[in-house]
Amino acid sequence: MRVLILGGTTEASELARLLADDGRFAATLSLAGRTVAPRPQPLPTRIGGFGGTAGLEAWLRDHAVDAVIDATHPYADQISRNVVAACAALALPLASIRRAAWQREDGDRWIEVDSSEAAAAALGATAVRVFLSLGRLELTAFAAAPQHHYIARTIDPPGDILLPPDISFISDRGPFDAAKEHDFLVQERIAIVVSKNSGGVATYPKIAAARRLGIPVVMIARPDKPHGVALESATAAVRWLEDQLAHAPPSTSRRSV
Repeated sequence: MRVLILGGTTEASELARLLADDGRFAATLSLAGRTVAPRPQPLPTRIGGFGGTAGLEAWLRDHAVDAVIDATHPYADQISRNVVAACAALALPLASIRRAAWQREDGDRWIEVDSSEAAAAALGATAVRVFLSLGRLELTAFAAAPQHHYIARTIDPPGDILLPPDISFISDRGPFDAAKEHDFLVQERIAIVVSKNSGGVATYPKIAAARRLGIPVVMIARPDKPHGVALESATAAVRWLEDQLAHAPPSTSRRSV
């Protein structure tokens, strides 16, 4: 069975590892290309967009794909809209790994907003030290609040984008250590954390550390993300693929090569 995995998350990487040596599946992992140097993967990997819904539909048809797993980031809503539409047009089975959002706990001081622009406005007029735990493409919004000192943690350098004037960078990627996150917030005298509600365990330690220190977190809400059959993990995705394989009529293979 030929499978396309739309990736860019820890769940997608785990699924790639699970399928790499499974002779029942010929899987391709697709990455959006936002990370300059993605981690090596054990599956054939393509990088870049498809050209919208029509381009994705053509790619699925041309590569005789039998099933699709959407394991993209909770905030990657556009590609999810595209793949839902493309799979519907081709009558392809689609499942989506839906990572649970973080939930507010006692002691959390969350300021929930709908966008990066709203997050910048929520920081207030008084200059403070802000930890931006966001992708580099979201940093431009904070140029509208130039009074603050920002420390941004990104995987890649920011590149040629508009930035606030007082910003420094840390290049790193999760998973992060809880004790180190606590020490980082203390040492950098962070007054406010800005984060997406990404869910999962890899980047949660900063949220737990902020709670212990009484630091407010400006939490950017998730977009409305279309999905196929909802799954909770990479392991569940393998079981779903096995079920698709078991129930696929042998005479209706879409393979053309």
